[in-house]
Amino acid sequence: MHKYYNNFFGRFGGRYVAEILHTPLDELETAYREAIIDKQFQEQFALGARDYIGRPTPLLYAKNSTEKIGGAHIYIKLEGLANTGAHKINNALGQGLLAKRMGKTRIIAETGAGQHGFAAAAMCAKLGLECRVYMGEVDMARQRPNVFWMELFGAEVVPVKSGSRTLKDAVNEALRDWASSFPTTHYLLGSALGPSPYPDMVREFQSIIGREVEAEIDKQGLNVEALIACVGGGSNSIGFFYPYLEKTKPRLIGAEAGGRGKGPGEHAARMTGLAKTGIVQGYKSHFLLDEDGQVLPTHSISAGLDYPGIGPQLAFLGSSGRIEFIEVSDKEALDAVRFFAEHEGIVFALESAHAGALALKIAKQYPEDKTIIVNMSGRGDKDLFILAKAIDKETWFSFLKREVE
Repeated sequence: MHKYYNNFFGRFGGRYVAEILHTPLDELETAYREAIIDKQFQEQFALGARDYIGRPTPLLYAKNSTEKIGGAHIYIKLEGLANTGAHKINNALGQGLLAKRMGKTRIIAETGAGQHGFAAAAMCAKLGLECRVYMGEVDMARQRPNVFWMELFGAEVVPVKSGSRTLKDAVNEALRDWASSFPTTHYLLGSALGPSPYPDMVREFQSIIGREVEAEIDKQGLNVEALIACVGGGSNSIGFFYPYLEKTKPRLIGAEAGGRGKGPGEHAARMTGLAKTGIVQGYKSHFLLDEDGQVLPTHSISAGLDYPGIGPQLAFLGSSGRIEFIEVSDKEALDAVRFFAEHEGIVFALESAHAGALALKIAKQYPEDKTIIVNMSGRGDKDLFILAKAIDKETWFSFLKREVE
């Protein structure tokens, strides 16, 4: 049996869950609504953001890239300089503090690229909470460095062997765990999706990115024409875009995973692909579904974008035209990693590199008195094994062989 509540963005969102999950979701929503307006909770979050995460993160003028490409000035929001290497720690800290406030002693989380699991594990170590992270076997293999860090922080990383063995399946396993353990457990969902109140809650904790960007725009007097972010589930993008969602400018552009082709299982493009409206994992949104309503396989070189759905608020904003979505291929993302490494001395995570690739294209559309800003939602340390294999396979394999021997 499913039930829905009135937490919708247009026709998207809601709460479609099994009966057993009504109680923990009601408890969570009440606790969140109370905490978010509580001055003491706000101060706790602000202090943790400053002293533990290292906020505010810089807004870098990509001077070399701008001169190389031509057109608008390119600025990069360096979320990769946050503690644990990505934006995910913002939400992990907020939900961790909320879990402590609720008296929970255990955290469960799902992860794809590993950055959310990494952030959740780090936060649990900091706050003294037990941590279990569900991760698909495929993602564990391609993101082994983050698995190592999660385990170093004391988290239990559970391989998910069902389905496509990626992020979608990790979410399913986390929900099953929560259904039987919620009296002591908080499910720290990592993206702006799922049943309410998660889309609101994750957006609120991630809005710190957009608020910082807005302050810098005003401080520097930047003439911003476009904000660009990668979009998987959507936590970095909805937080980055937040101050401008109800305005008509600047352009808000989401980079989706175009993967390696147009066929089923070759990409993860929902808004630019053939997605259908459906209800999956407790919420209504756009999903890549077959004719029978079953979730299709997906592909992206970036594990964090390898997901068949999109957050409900982003689906609504895309349908209304406020956010534009553009596909970026695996190759284009790899090329962007190379470009920014060579010209700016920074390494984009493969997820963020999808947005970086779009920035290089879109900058050319504007004159040089305009500005575009791209969100580097994470840095590419975690992608070392993927990048090294893709860029210099022979040398990398020789190195690994020597290490094993």
